[in-house]
Amino acid sequence: MNPLDRMQIFARVAQLSSFTQAAQVLGIPKASASLAVQQLEAQLGTRLLHRTTRRVQLTQDGQAYFERCKDVLDDVDELQTMFHQPEGTALRGRVRIDMSTGIARHMVLPRLPELLQRHPQLEVEVSSTDRRVDLVREGFDCVIRVGPVAEPGLVARPLGQVPVATCASPAYLARLGTPHTLQDLAQHELVHYVSTLGTRSAGFEVQEGGTTTFLPMGGRVTVNSAEAYLGACLAGLGLIQVPLLGAQDLVEQGLLVPVLAQHPPPPMPVTLLYAHRRHLPQRVRVVMDWLAAVVQAKLGQAPAPHAQ
Repeated sequence: MNPLDRMQIFARVAQLSSFTQAAQVLGIPKASASLAVQQLEAQLGTRLLHRTTRRVQLTQDGQAYFERCKDVLDDVDELQTMFHQPEGTALRGRVRIDMSTGIARHMVLPRLPELLQRHPQLEVEVSSTDRRVDLVREGFDCVIRVGPVAEPGLVARPLGQVPVATCASPAYLARLGTPHTLQDLAQHELVHYVSTLGTRSAGFEVQEGGTTTFLPMGGRVTVNSAEAYLGACLAGLGLIQVPLLGAQDLVEQGLLVPVLAQHPPPPMPVTLLYAHRRHLPQRVRVVMDWLAAVVQAKLGQAPAPHAQ
């Protein structure tokens, strides 16, 4: 039995959590399925499955191997049909993508049903986190970044820019007044955002004459997630500077009020990143093109905030 056959058997056992069911689906004896997984474990030098009389469960190493295994098997299926795939054939396999919660909620997820309807055998895993994932090490096919891109060795596809607004809650403005000039900021507080608690935030960001500067500003609350950032502002704890794609609905509902429109923060670039591979799987290319079209269309119609 070759290594690829062992991988296919292991993947089916992992999917069904059963040697018996996997053997039935594959049309092989249960003993052959068990032997194939044992040989694979010996080859890798680690245990992939916990076996009990009642159930079969992936180990931590098994889960990591299973995730990569699915991608390899999908690539093999695509290679076998690449020269005789009829035009318009539906995609199959999994694509893993990562993006901010704002892009996921406002741009990608509302349009995702149309992609899945077009390709019924396609699986899409969407990760949304404030943490910058390691695209290669964590097995992502592509990621959408909002903000500067600093990862070397990745292919960067610019998608546009998202406007950023300075916002406050109505309760905060009723308590401390609406700032109209940068000098007014001395009487206001900023909700500080940092990626790692314990570090110092840059301060209030402003762009004038093509130059970006940071003004030191007081504030008693520091957060490290987008949801907490918005929540702190909604609670009246200070000003925030937030990409409008994640706050536009709150602005439209009157829960957040844009201020200091004459001193805007610089817009944030939106970039699609993927690892440099000579031959990207077709499913990844199609999903990346779809993502780019969806995000660019949305950025092109982003409404301007109404500022006080």
